[in-house]
Amino acid sequence: MKILSGPILAFALPLISLLTVAAGCSPGNGTAASDPVAETDPFIGTDFTGNTYPGAQAPFGMVQLSPDNGLPGWDRISGYFYPDSTIAGFSHTHLSGTGAGDLYDISFMPVTLPAREAEAPLGIHSRFSHDSESARAGYYKVTLSDYGIDVELTATPRVGLQRYTFTRPDSAAVILNLAKAMNWDATRDSRITVIDSVTIVGYRFSDGWARNQKVWFATRFSRPFTQTDIDTVALYADGIYTGRGETATFRFNTSQGESITLATALSPTGTEAALANLRAESPEPDFDRAEAATRKAWNELLGRISVSTDDPRRRKIFYTALYHALIAPTIFCDADGSYPGPDGRIHKAAGWTNYSTFSTWDTYRAAHPLYTIVDPGKAGDMARSLLEFGIQNGRLPVWNLWGSETDMMIGYHSAPIIADAIIKGLGNLDARKALDLMVATARKRDYRQLGDFIDLGYVPVREGDNWQVSKTLEYAFDDYSIAMLAKRLGDKKIYEEFLKRSKNYANTYNPATGFFQNRLPDGRFVAPFNPDAYTEDICESNSWQYLFSVQHDVEGMISLFGGPDALEAKLDSMTTHKTDPSVKLPIFATGMIGQYAHGNEPAHHYPYLYNYTSSPWKGADWLYRIMTELYTDTPSGLPGNEDMGQMSAWYVLSSLGFYPLNPVGGVYELGTPLFDHSEIRLPGGKKFTIRAIGLTDEKRYIAKAKLNGKTLDAPRITHEQIMAGGTLELQMTSRKTNHWKKH
Repeated sequence: MKILSGPILAFALPLISLLTVAAGCSPGNGTAASDPVAETDPFIGTDFTGNTYPGAQAPFGMVQLSPDNGLPGWDRISGYFYPDSTIAGFSHTHLSGTGAGDLYDISFMPVTLPAREAEAPLGIHSRFSHDSESARAGYYKVTLSDYGIDVELTATPRVGLQRYTFTRPDSAAVILNLAKAMNWDATRDSRITVIDSVTIVGYRFSDGWARNQKVWFATRFSRPFTQTDIDTVALYADGIYTGRGETATFRFNTSQGESITLATALSPTGTEAALANLRAESPEPDFDRAEAATRKAWNELLGRISVSTDDPRRRKIFYTALYHALIAPTIFCDADGSYPGPDGRIHKAAGWTNYSTFSTWDTYRAAHPLYTIVDPGKAGDMARSLLEFGIQNGRLPVWNLWGSETDMMIGYHSAPIIADAIIKGLGNLDARKALDLMVATARKRDYRQLGDFIDLGYVPVREGDNWQVSKTLEYAFDDYSIAMLAKRLGDKKIYEEFLKRSKNYANTYNPATGFFQNRLPDGRFVAPFNPDAYTEDICESNSWQYLFSVQHDVEGMISLFGGPDALEAKLDSMTTHKTDPSVKLPIFATGMIGQYAHGNEPAHHYPYLYNYTSSPWKGADWLYRIMTELYTDTPSGLPGNEDMGQMSAWYVLSSLGFYPLNPVGGVYELGTPLFDHSEIRLPGGKKFTIRAIGLTDEKRYIAKAKLNGKTLDAPRITHEQIMAGGTLELQMTSRKTNHWKKH
C-alpha cells in the first residue's frame, strides 16, 4: 500500500540552550581540558572482535547514531564492520561491543534516484571508501560514493542529527525504513505519520534481545519534502500477524552543494514525548550548533583526565578508551524524566537521570569504579537506576536493556555496583531498600540454582543447567557485596549470613588438581578434568581463566592455594602454559597470553595479584605487555569485545597506574603507569596528580611510592585518598626486585 502525503499543519519549536541538556536530566560536575575530542578515534575497535560503532553520540546518550553496513552476522553486531564496503542506513540505536545483536532503530538512508539495490538482506545501499570517512567523539562523516552524498552525523542526548550534502544536482530521496531488522532484532509493528511538509512522527516496536522494545520518534527536516511515498508490508511472527512494517520515501529536488538536515528525537514513552524531546534538545535542525554543544560536553568529560606523553599514539589510545568507557550505560528517560519500567508502568526520575543498558557481568569490574572517580554524580544515578529497576522487577537486574531484563550472563552483579555507590556516598539511594532487594534476590531459591548454592555451599552439576563453577564464584562475590552493605548499615545478622556465603568459593576448589572444579550434588568432583578445556561448566572461559576469581578474599584464596609462593607459581604458569592441542579456542578466547585471555572479563584483575607475592615486578611486566601489545590505534585495536566500556575502562585505569582488584573494597592496586604525568580533575576543584619520575619503557617498576609526601608501605591506595586530591609520586626503576620489602 502507498500513501501520498502533503502538508498538514504547521509545526513550531521554541529555542532553548543545548548546553544544559548535553549532560542528561541532571547536571554533571568538574571542569574541562582543552580539546581531548581531537585525540579520539571511534574507528578503534570496529575490526577484529571489538564490535564497536564509529557513529555519533553524546556522553551516555540515548541516541547512538551510526552507519549500518546492512548485513547481519556476529562481526556486525554493532551494525558496522570495518572490512565492509557498503552502507545501507544510519540508525539511531546501537550496542557497543556486546557480542549480541539488537537495536538498529529508526534507520534513514539518503539516495539519488534510482537507488542502488541488492537482494535482501542488504537492500538499498551505497558503496563507500574509508578514505572518505572521518570520526571523532560526537561526530561522524562519510561520502556515499554511489550517490555523491556527503553524510555527517552528530547527536545530543536524545536527538540524532544528520546532514546530507549533495555534490551534484539530482532527484534525491531520504528513505526511512522501519521494517528493516538485523541479527537478533525483528520488527513487530511500526508507523510513520506525516505531520506537515517538514515533520514526521512514528514508532517502531520490535522483539529481540530487548523484549517488547518500543521506540517512538519525531523527525524535523530543514526543508520541505516535495512528495512522500509510504509502503506497508504485513509482519508475522510464528505465523501470527503482529503489525505493519512501514517504509517512507521523502523526495527532494536538490542542487549542487545543497544540504538537508534531519533532527530525530527518540522517546521510550510516546509520540508526544518524542516531540517534547525534540523541542528540548533540537528546536531547529541546526547541525553545527548541536555538534558544537556535544563536542563541548565531550571535552568537559574527557578533559577530567589529562595525561602527558611524547607518544601521540598513546594519547589517541587513551582518549579513545576513555571515550568508549563513557558511552554506556545510556540515558533512558525523556527530557522530563519519564521512563517505562519493567513492570509496564511509566515512572519519573525527578532530580536524577535514569539509565539503562547495563552489562553488569562486565562493567562492575572497572567501568563503574571509573565512573565513581570521573563522574560521581552519574555513578550515583546509575546505581539508583539499577535499584529502581530491581524494585519494579522484583529482583536485582542482570543485563537490562531499554526497560527489559535480558538475563544475559550470570550472577547479580548490580549488587556490587549499588553497594559500592552507597558505601562511597554517591547518589540519592535508599540504602535499606537496596539491602532488602539484594537479600531478597540472593535468597531466591528458584533462581539459577541459588537453592543449591544455599544448601550445599556450591552450585552442583544438574541436567539442564550450566556454568556451575562460575556461578559459585560469582555468587560468592556478589554475596560479599551484600555483606559489605549490611556492615555499613550495622545489620550484623545479614552481614554474618552473607559473609559466610561469600566463602563458598572454597567449596569448589580441588586441591588434587589445583583448580576450581565442578562437583556433583553428592560432593564428588567431576572427572575427567582438563583445565584447558572450554566446557559448559565455566562461563565463556576455561578453568585457568576463572582460577583467581576471588577478588573479595585474596588472603583466603592464597591460603587455599598454599601461600604466596603457590599463588606466584600459579600466576607464572597461567602466562606460560600452552593450550592442549586437542582444545579448540572459542571466539571469546582473544588477547591470549598463555592461558590468560584479556579479551574476556573474568581475568582482568589477575596481573595485580602479583602485588601479593614477592615479585610485584612480574605484574608490571604483564600489564605493560597488555597495554602496549593488545591495545593499538588501529581498527583492530581492542583485544576483545568492548562490552559496554569494560575493555576500555581497564585500559584507562591501568594506564594511569592503578586498578580496583576488588571493585567494592575501595582499594586500588598499583601497577605500572604509561604516562609520566597524569591529572584527574575532581569535584570541588580538587585534583589528583600522578607523577611517574624517571618513567621509560624499561623503567616501569615502582621503586618507591609517596602520597602527599608520605611513603607508602604497600602497593595500593584508597578511593578516599584519590577523591581527597593530592599527589601520588612514583619513583620508577628498571630493577626487577621487590622494592616494597623496604617499607
